Amino acid sequence: MSWIDGPMLGFDTETTGTDTANDRIVTAALVFSTGPGREGETIATWLINPGMEIPEQASRVHGISSEHARAYGMEPTPALEEIALRIVECLEQGAPIVAFNGGFDLSIIEAELRRNNLPTLEDRLGRAIAPVVDPLVLDRGLDRYRKGKRNLSTLMEVYGVEEPEGNMHTADVDVSMTLDVLRAMAKKHTVIAESDLAELHKKQIELHRAWAENFIEYLKRQGKTPDVNPVWPL
Repeated sequence: MSWIDGPMLGFDTETTGTDTANDRIVTAALVFSTGPGREGETIATWLINPGMEIPEQASRVHGISSEHARAYGMEPTPALEEIALRIVECLEQGAPIVAFNGGFDLSIIEAELRRNNLPTLEDRLGRAIAPVVDPLVLDRGLDRYRKGKRNLSTLMEVYGVEEPEGNMHTADVDVSMTLDVLRAMAKKHTVIAESDLAELHKKQIELHRAWAENFIEYLKRQGKTPDVNPVWPL
């Protein structure tokens, strides 16, 4: 049996912005899945008071206002500790972390843990964060010449995943959709399921670097300053 049919932990955050060093997590979701279908999912979500104003642009994406987060959100330290414990527990049991554009989510939680004087995921594991599976990295690498957007909604269309009944851009719905997309991708790109998790993690490092280096060269040709990190997942 392939790992794609076994346990995995989906992870997503919604934040105050895209600067992993300075922005804050507003919501987070972890979906532990034992296999295809919602009946195999255990969902945990957190609403966090980020301790700063949530920009209007970010609120339009995830629907959380500064007032709502202050009134109903947990303080960051206990929330981040809970999230970190669950992620580390799953990794230590051999389940992969599945995250769409996971480099962002993992980088911002590591920054948030440091900011709140908590051990990082790497500190707790005593090693690099792995295995991680990122459908965005896989799609860019395995279908590199397909034109068009590569956001989660587009990949749902490309791989035949139905729209959810809930709102997209709530962290828990996005995670469930990411897991569905990954399973659908694995049917089209059989190398995903045929690789073991260590091999797949290493392959994604290579795929992301190749994409990033190509994109950096494209930006330079356009006269733009590249702001792309060739290192994945952190």
